[in-house]
Amino acid sequence: MSSKKRVSIPGSERAALPGARAVGAPHPEERIEVTVLVRPRSAATGLPSIEELGATPLQARKYMSREEFDAAHGADPNDIEKAKEFAHEHDLTVVEANSAERRVALSGTVAAISEAFGVYLANYEYAGGSYRGRVGDVKIPAELENVIQGVFGLDNRPQVKPHFRLRNAPGFAAAALSPEAAPHASGGFTPLQIGRLYDFPQGLNGSGQCIAIIELGGGYRATDLTAYFTQLGVGNPSVTAISVDNGHNHPTGNPNSADGEVMLDIEVAGAIAPKAKIVVYFAPNTDKGFLDAIKAAVHDNVHKPSVVSISWGGPESSWTSQSLTAFDQAFQEAALLGVTVCCASGDDGSSDRVSDGHAHVDFPASSPHALGCGGTRLEGSGTTITKEVVWNEGVTGGATGGGVSAFFPLPTYQSHANVPPSVNPGHPRGRGVPDIAGDADPATGYIIRVDGQQFVIGGTSAVAPLWAGLIALLNQQLKKSVGFINPLLYSNPVISGGSFHDIVSGNNDASGHIGGYRATNGWDACTGLGSPDGARLMNALTSQRGAATT
Repeated sequence: MSSKKRVSIPGSERAALPGARAVGAPHPEERIEVTVLVRPRSAATGLPSIEELGATPLQARKYMSREEFDAAHGADPNDIEKAKEFAHEHDLTVVEANSAERRVALSGTVAAISEAFGVYLANYEYAGGSYRGRVGDVKIPAELENVIQGVFGLDNRPQVKPHFRLRNAPGFAAAALSPEAAPHASGGFTPLQIGRLYDFPQGLNGSGQCIAIIELGGGYRATDLTAYFTQLGVGNPSVTAISVDNGHNHPTGNPNSADGEVMLDIEVAGAIAPKAKIVVYFAPNTDKGFLDAIKAAVHDNVHKPSVVSISWGGPESSWTSQSLTAFDQAFQEAALLGVTVCCASGDDGSSDRVSDGHAHVDFPASSPHALGCGGTRLEGSGTTITKEVVWNEGVTGGATGGGVSAFFPLPTYQSHANVPPSVNPGHPRGRGVPDIAGDADPATGYIIRVDGQQFVIGGTSAVAPLWAGLIALLNQQLKKSVGFINPLLYSNPVISGGSFHDIVSGNNDASGHIGGYRATNGWDACTGLGSPDGARLMNALTSQRGAATT
């Protein structure tokens, strides 16, 4: 690299967390690791557009194998070598290079990393803890301007939070988990009861499918899983933990920690699709850890997931543009491989817990290549739903996230969904969130075993694995992955017109002054198209084979 000229990576600008203050610098010899994302081989033409991915009917879709994807859209070996050369020139170690993921992992001292990427790293303290961070943008040699698309891991602030709500109701009797038990008097359901209320197709178990679950903290105990699934009477699913960036299955013993998230995800998905393989990718809660875990799951050529469940997220405004773009590209890669990505839409209503008086949507649910999963309050018994409304228990009890993206434009598949303009000043238009919904109110939540106890847990965190389990059943029956399902749900009237319970009551303005969104006939920015009628969705996909209409 002969040139000394440096350029900024577009969208890499960072600001300190609100209320955070710098308290000195990390030791210059401390070693850290970063992920460098390089361009795809197809950078000149780009990945296939959302129109190309979505307009193809299900029966005509041809997904790429992971080997085919690597050959067509992975990193060019020359670009990998350029990144390695850059690393060596700055005394950095190449930890790993993965062409399919377009990812080069580099490690080095704080001093070397700071010099290599033109940043100043400082230690920050804020009300929630401390982190190593930076402000401003990331700079690279001009020769690499079109080669390196992003650098992640310089800043290790907590990027997202889990979207679950734990009720203070421990100690349910084992009988409440039996397959034929009625809903508990407290209002809690087992996932099987939820499945019956939503008429999930019978006689299927997810056999032949793999559900990937992304976790950024906490852990599970095999003894808890065995006890839970034994009481449910569904058999114990195969659960495998994968370590990403030194993240590990590490239960804390506190049910209200990320343990509650991990167990909710596994137990809901495993109850709905007990014969599907469940692979849990544990990574640190940073932008680097999150992205690396998603890449690892999408491009896992051993377990080959057909659906990914993500119950972690944060407001779009807390992300850098390079992160929003990189994550969305990872989901677009998933679409090319026939992998569905389900993302919780958040538990803090239309503000998404941002205190600036404006509405915000949660990311990654706002990615147009993700299936955004909103929340309802569900009441019913047996197979009969007696009432279902938007989940909104206020600031304390939580409310479904949803709204209009400030970053992603309106995707083609939502062009006829009547997505309203944002309630924010200027009323811009953008991607509408969520796409679909399911039971999320802790008052009518899911009976889950965590750290040796049983609780009722809610939150849109429950909806992502619920839909992931349903999609595993759909894939099993169809003998083909539904993959990027969003366009099929919106553009086929046979599907959108009869495969959902349309939620028409409620709103998601939890604070009462942000200006949220109201439920209405058809799609809305609280519950999307509605909650599922699983059997009708299966029949629609089977009979119509997902043929899109224009």
